[in-house]
Amino acid sequence: MTPRILVIKLGALGDFIQACGPFMAIRRYHGSAHITLLTTPRFTKLARKSGWFDEIWIDERPSWYQLRGWLTFRRRLIEEDFTRVYDLQTSDRSGWYFRQFPRRQRPEWSGIVRGCSHPHDNSQRDSMHTIDRQAQQLQVAGIREVDAACLDWLDEDIGEFRLSGKIALLVPGGASGRKEKRWPPNLYAGLAQQLMRCGAQVCLIGDNSEKDLQHSIARDAPGVVELAGRTSFAQIARLARCSYVAVGNDTGPMHIVASCGTPTVVLFGAASDPALCVPRGPKVVIVEAAPHGQIRNLPGISVWEAVKAARAIA
Repeated sequence: MTPRILVIKLGALGDFIQACGPFMAIRRYHGSAHITLLTTPRFTKLARKSGWFDEIWIDERPSWYQLRGWLTFRRRLIEEDFTRVYDLQTSDRSGWYFRQFPRRQRPEWSGIVRGCSHPHDNSQRDSMHTIDRQAQQLQVAGIREVDAACLDWLDEDIGEFRLSGKIALLVPGGASGRKEKRWPPNLYAGLAQQLMRCGAQVCLIGDNSEKDLQHSIARDAPGVVELAGRTSFAQIARLARCSYVAVGNDTGPMHIVASCGTPTVVLFGAASDPALCVPRGPKVVIVEAAPHGQIRNLPGISVWEAVKAARAIA
C-alpha cells in the first residue's frame, strides 16, 4: 500500500520559500509515497511547478463558526487515511487540524501539538532561524538530511520586460501591515541613482499594492524600471539570476532572490530579527540599523558599502 503523506505549509511567501529545503527532503525520504501539500491559493501554482507533490489541497480557512466548512474539511482529512503529517506551519490553526482526527485514527504527526507522535519539543525552537528549526523538526521525525532550498525549477522567460545590460534588483516594499520594516523610498531612490551611475539597469519588483511606492522612487530616480504587480514568482527567480546585485527589505521576494545565488543585501531594523528570518543564500550580506534602531535611520552609505561587499563575494 502506497504511504500517504500530508505536508502543511500556509503563511507568507518567505515562509513558503524557507520550507523548500524541507519539502525537498520529505520527497527524497518518502520516495514513491503519495504526498499532498495543504497550502493557500497563492502558492498552488508554485507548489505544482516544484514537482515535490502529487496533490495540492487549498486551505479554505473556514472560520471557527463555519461548522459546515469544518465538517467537510474534517471528513476529507479522515477519509484520505494519511500515514504521516508534517506540520511545517506549527500554528494554533494547524494544531487544530491534528485534533480533527479521531484519537484512534490519528496519523503519525511531526509538529508541536500536544499528543503528536514526533514532537519537536526543543524549548528554544522559537529562538531558532526558521530553516534551522524546521530541519531539526524533521530530524526528530527521522529525516537526517535537509539541504538548502534548490530553486532551479523556478524559472520563466522575462523577455516581455525588454531588459538589457547588467541588472540591479531593488525590493523596496513588503507586507502592507508592516511598513516599519521598509527602508524609506527616498533612500532607495538615492541608491538607484548610484547604481545607474555605475551602468546598472535598476528594476523595482513588488506586488500591485506597491505601485505608488515605486512611482515615488521613479520620480526621484528617472530611468528605473517599475515592475510592481508584473512579475510571477518564477520571473522573480529569473530576474535574480540575471542580476549582478539585489537590495531589499525583509520581505518574501528576497528569499527567492537569495536562494538563487544572487549577491544580496538585506536591510533590517528593530521590526524584525535577522537571526530568526534572514533570507539564506550563498552571497547574502545583512545591514542592520544600530542595535534596536529604526530602519528609516539606516544611512545610505552603509547600504552602498554592503552592495560593494556583496559584489566582492560574488
